[in-house]
Amino acid sequence: MRTGIDRNTGRVLTGWDHTAQSLMDIVQTAVGSRVLRRDCGFNGPAAIDAPMTERVLVAHFSALADAIRKWEPNFRLRRVQATQLGADGVAAFALTGDYYPNGYLGDWSVAIPMQQVTAAVSAAALAGAI
Repeated sequence: MRTGIDRNTGRVLTGWDHTAQSLMDIVQTAVGSRVLRRDCGFNGPAAIDAPMTERVLVAHFSALADAIRKWEPNFRLRRVQATQLGADGVAAFALTGDYYPNGYLGDWSVAIPMQQVTAAVSAAALAGAI
């Protein structure tokens, strides 16, 4: 089982809690902003200052799905739903999918279906990260 450190408390994270934090990290990290992993993260800044049309929203969802597929082997995305699209540049998404406790080992035989995490991302924060 993968383990990590809770960014708020410093305590050890395992299981779904670790995966949920990882999903948040992916969504809130702009591609190019991590020094040792430049390609890690979500390419959301490409949509900054774009009008919020259906086409831009679908491209945003697609970029989210690609980033999650690439960087979180313990989660298979099934649905992305915009829960907030504010004029202040904050967007929130409900990410629903299946959790695979051993997905990082290439073992997708055990699934815990329909886990959900809500991730909020600020366009200004992403723009400032690059």
